[in-house]
Order: sequence, then C-alpha cells, then structure tokens
Amino acid sequence: MSEIRFVNVSKRYLDSVEVINCLNLKVKEGEFMVLVGPSGCAKSTTLRMIAGLEDVTSGDLLIGGLRANDLTPGQRNISMVFQSYALFPNMTVRENLSFGLQIRKTSGKKVLSEVGRIAGMLGLEELLDRKPKQLSGGQAQRVALGRAMIRRPSAFLFDEPLSNLDAELRVQMRSEISQMQHELETTTVYVTHDQVEAMTMGDRIAVMNKGQVQQVGPPVELYEKPANLFVAGFIGSPRMNLHSKERLLEASDQNLAVLDEKLAKDTVLGVRPEHVFLQAAKQKDLSLGLGRVERVEDLGHEALVKLITSSGLVLTARINGEIRHQTSLGDQVRISIPFQRLHAFSSGTGFSVPEFNSFSR
Repeated sequence: MSEIRFVNVSKRYLDSVEVINCLNLKVKEGEFMVLVGPSGCAKSTTLRMIAGLEDVTSGDLLIGGLRANDLTPGQRNISMVFQSYALFPNMTVRENLSFGLQIRKTSGKKVLSEVGRIAGMLGLEELLDRKPKQLSGGQAQRVALGRAMIRRPSAFLFDEPLSNLDAELRVQMRSEISQMQHELETTTVYVTHDQVEAMTMGDRIAVMNKGQVQQVGPPVELYEKPANLFVAGFIGSPRMNLHSKERLLEASDQNLAVLDEKLAKDTVLGVRPEHVFLQAAKQKDLSLGLGRVERVEDLGHEALVKLITSSGLVLTARINGEIRHQTSLGDQVRISIPFQRLHAFSSGTGFSVPEFNSFSR
C-alpha cells in the first residue's frame, strides 16, 4: 500500500492549455478515493499522471513518500483498469491473468498459484480457457480486475471501468470492486462521472471541476455540507433546489425576518428535494403557500414531484410512496421547508455561508 500526494501540481500541454492548476490532494494509504466531476474536469488526466501516462508539468507527485515525477509507469508498481478492459484478444483468460507475472519472470509454480487464487476470488475458474470474445461484459471486467490484482500493486487505478455495463451489472460490479478493495486494503483511486458510484463506493470523494478540486470528504459530508454552489448542485440526484434569497422570500407567504437579518442580499439558498414537504408549515418552517403539481415521476417506493408556486418558483420534491397516492397532476398543495434544512451560499464567491448554516442547525 502507498499514500499518493499531489503537491501544487499543474498540467499544461504544448499549446499552453492548462488543464490542472495547483492541485493539492492526498490519498491515504489503503483508502478508496473517488474522483468525480463532469466531463472535461481533468479527473482522468489526474489518474493518468499517477499512472505515469501523463507528465507532471510542475509540482510534485509523491507515491509512497517518494517523488514519482520522473519514474516510468513500470517503476511505480501501480495497476490500472481501463474503461475498455484492454484485454489481449489472442490470449485466454488464464494467459491474460498471468501475463504481468510472466514478464517479471515469476516462476511457473508461483504463476499457477496466483492465477488460481485470483480466479477463485473473482469466480473465473470455469472461464480460464476462454478468450475475451467469448466473455460477457461482466466477465471481461472481472478478468481486467484480476489482471490488475495479481501483481499485488501498491495502488489500484480505475478509469470509469463500469461505463460499458448495463445498469444491473453496474450495481453488482460496484459491490464486488468495493468488497475486493476492502479485503485487500490497497490504496485505490477511482474515476467516474456517475455520482451514484462515487457516493456508494468511496471512503472519500474529491469533487473536481475545471481542473481544480472543489471539495474532499466522506460521501455524507459532501451531501449534507457542500462547500460551494458547484458541489451543492453536482452532488445529489435530483440536484439541490437553488434560488436567490429574494426569489425564495418573494414566494413565501411567511417572510422569516431572520433570513434578512442573517444573510446578504445576494445570497443563494438551497434545499434538497427530500426536504421540500407537501404540507402546511410547522413552527420555524419556511412556508411557500400553495403550489401546483406540474409533473410526477413515480419510482415505486418514492416519487419526484415538480412544483410551481403562485409566484412562479420551481421546486423539485422527493416524496414517499404513501404521499404519492394522494398527489395528482394539477393538484394545489401546500409547500413548506424546514428552516434548519436550508443551505446558504454567497452568489459572489459561490462558497457556503458557514455562520448561517451552523446557526440554522
């Protein structure tokens, strides 16, 4: 296992385009770190720098406490699993698994033992004599995992490894990768644009945007205490409802003076869909009066409801199945938000307003 650290790392290409600016990030030894963000945020570039497939323009990349900027990929003792699996098509599963050991001139007895160990762990025993074209997507992904695991590397790197799988298989493989990492306790960096993967797999998540880390923390912390507007809007599905303070108060039929007292005029207020209630306001709730049900997305155990208030404010609410049966398109419903569930952000800087958020809770 190895700790991985970026210290003031920047990445520029020959055309002087800077894709990463002064990145500082520490992946703890044995940790499962997920890099998540929209397409083009440089999360894959960050991963490729760890692997040695991209050069570091400036700053220091440390692996196991050693400066790795000038080390070749082979000198870093890191295994990487790609989106495309990258299996050798002319080799059997057995040969794909053993390839990394054979080029290291590992003894035949040791190779046989390790292939058996990995095949047993990943359920590949009956597939060892097949070639990649004879495998399903999930089987091919297991082989790619096994080829990475068999070398007993200092760290695993995953670059969107599940994006080619169907929804059911993705859920299964998420669980298997997480269990594998927990058992091996190998430092792992996992790149995805899928926040569900990020929230369910990572010990910690680094949210990236435009080559910069916006926030690092455990999944629950990012969800409940987003550091800025970008994280608030990106983490969570459906996304957080975000509106200006003035717009929200304009929609309210119970103007809470404390919002004016505690917050600047340009403040943006946010609330998660599960904290938008279809009921009359209780004490210390923000009442938005009546709203019209514009759309209902029934998910069985819950439903997502699009609401529009009389002032034109649009909100998404997440409601349970019982309330869903009492809610129909066109209904006029009362809307309320618990005051302590509001999140406040400065529209100028985008940062959270911690004094309000701590006060409201």
